[in-house]
Amino acid sequence: MKLLPRTLLWRSFLLISLLMVISAAAWFQILRSYEREPRVRQLAQMVVSVVNLTHAALLSAEPDKRRELLSELSEREGIRVYPADPGDKLAPSPDVPFAHMLHAEVRRRLGEDTRFASGLGEQRGFFISFHIDDDEYWVMLPRERVERPFPWQWLGWTVLALLLSLVGAWLIVSRINRPLKALAAAASDIGKGKTPAPLPESGPAEIETLARSFNQMSQNLARLDADRALILAGVSHDLRTPLSRLRLSTEMSTSEDKAEMIEDIAQMDSIIGQFLDFARDESAEPLEPTDLAALAREVVEHQERLGHALQSKLEPVPQRPLRRLGMKRLISNLVDNALAYGEKEICVATRSEGGKLILEVLDRGPGIPQDEAERLKQPFTRLEQARSGSGGSGLGLAIVDRIARHHGGSLELLAREGGGLIARVSLPLRPEPQPGG
Repeated sequence: MKLLPRTLLWRSFLLISLLMVISAAAWFQILRSYEREPRVRQLAQMVVSVVNLTHAALLSAEPDKRRELLSELSEREGIRVYPADPGDKLAPSPDVPFAHMLHAEVRRRLGEDTRFASGLGEQRGFFISFHIDDDEYWVMLPRERVERPFPWQWLGWTVLALLLSLVGAWLIVSRINRPLKALAAAASDIGKGKTPAPLPESGPAEIETLARSFNQMSQNLARLDADRALILAGVSHDLRTPLSRLRLSTEMSTSEDKAEMIEDIAQMDSIIGQFLDFARDESAEPLEPTDLAALAREVVEHQERLGHALQSKLEPVPQRPLRRLGMKRLISNLVDNALAYGEKEICVATRSEGGKLILEVLDRGPGIPQDEAERLKQPFTRLEQARSGSGGSGLGLAIVDRIARHHGGSLELLAREGGGLIARVSLPLRPEPQPGG
């Protein structure tokens, strides 16, 4: 359901709160139900006693003393007696369960001909009838004596207990949610290629075990990355030394194939460089305020000095913290990719839109099928058709994608209108907080 909150904290809190509210409401209703019957009997006993005493007093009093007796009952007890008349204008009693139970109990004790009313003419109160010989009278009691007041005091205590319970539920749920939130953030860091700080191994046994297992997994992954970087660095060092000797020997030789041999050696050296770039830990480079457009301009000017014709549409963009060397590798890889496969009309563009920095490298090459775009971001993956004629390592786009994700951005490979490819890197203007920096 879309109305439900998405976080575990709020879902758990709302569920516990709902159970508490239902329990409190049920408890309050049970209390009212169990309290109703004893109060009905108590009030019925009081009403019957008042009627019987009034009846007995009027019977035993001398006729000339009855008016004085009625006046004393009215002044001292608030009890009034009125003779009943068929033309009396009576107000009906409240149609509520408590009143019905009270009437039934009183009738059981005084007789089924007992009548009740909540008003007689302009007078308001609790009226109950009785008979003396063939004459009918009304006894009026003040309403506050027989009305069942709402138990505000009990309701107040119930609300207070419920609020304290909700506060306790919030504290319990938030205490459970805090380590889970930290675990989710750490897992997100690992997904972005970062090494998160160790999680606190404290709390309930299940949370402690989970944190300890996650920390062990994170350490193992970091160790694997370090071992991979060490192996690649060692291999590159061991390979580049004989490659340098081979290049020197080739340049000194008079072979007709010397140019091709030098080109093959340069290509091998470039592949080794890409291996090292892919193995490099991007988070080791500090963030510094960087102008993306200026950085792209440096790459374009470097390629122009090498004799490559590039177009540029470098709009001014806001500075934001970037890993300068990493971003320069990203731009260079995209430009190299376009030069190798793009054939002509290669353009480097920058702009800002929708709260993002946009870097695009456009070419007029054969392009990439949209269903292959995501696959080509994977390491050592190359397209087998039009763009596979050059001997590369299959790491260029993977390096670009990794650097973009390290900056909280993304790489998109889109079809260019009129043919060709658009390699678009989008970076948020406000970078995500980086651990340790």
